Amino acid sequence: MSEPRINERIRVPEVRLVGPAGEQVGVVRVEDALRLAQEADLDLVEVAPDAHPPVAKLMDFGKFKYESAMKARDARRNQANTVLKEIRFRLKIDPHDYETKKGHVVRFLKGGDKVKVMIMFRGREQSRPEMGMRLLQRLAEDVADLGSVESAPRLDGRNMTMVIGPHKKKAEAMSEQRRKREDERTAKKAGKSAPTDAPAAAPAAEAEPSAS
Repeated sequence: MSEPRINERIRVPEVRLVGPAGEQVGVVRVEDALRLAQEADLDLVEVAPDAHPPVAKLMDFGKFKYESAMKARDARRNQANTVLKEIRFRLKIDPHDYETKKGHVVRFLKGGDKVKVMIMFRGREQSRPEMGMRLLQRLAEDVADLGSVESAPRLDGRNMTMVIGPHKKKAEAMSEQRRKREDERTAKKAGKSAPTDAPAAAPAAEAEPSAS
């Protein structure tokens, strides 16, 4: 986007002037607005060129450009694209493997990523799609506090797939993870710096009775 017109580049008869603190000055001749900008050691910046008359504001344009660039950089840094992860289950999965796979799903959802869960049918298992449906529904219920089903279970050839999306956006989840790590580091430092209890003093030895 092109930069706004400033100072002498503003070639209109009059502008609706806004002061540096956002106060409304009113409609003034552009020559008067430029004079006010010079007296305040500020720039006259056209912020709404399509208005009638155009709106111009008194500001430090260099500082404004710097702050805008910093905001744009922070926005790019915080922007994170959601990734579609994939986890494969076997229809006849034992409890330990189920918990392991579910742990991966939980980790992905906490990280703000979507998860495509796939059940692979083998041989005669293809005649029991209801078993795959029950397994996927069980998984969805187990992680309901972290995500919800975005694509219901459906057969795709020899596989059945379902997509679970996180409740939190990627950037929000990453920010929360960073905050938790910082809290953990702070807690560890506090634990290390905590004074330890001084050892109890040894009881004084009883004096031996003097010889009579």
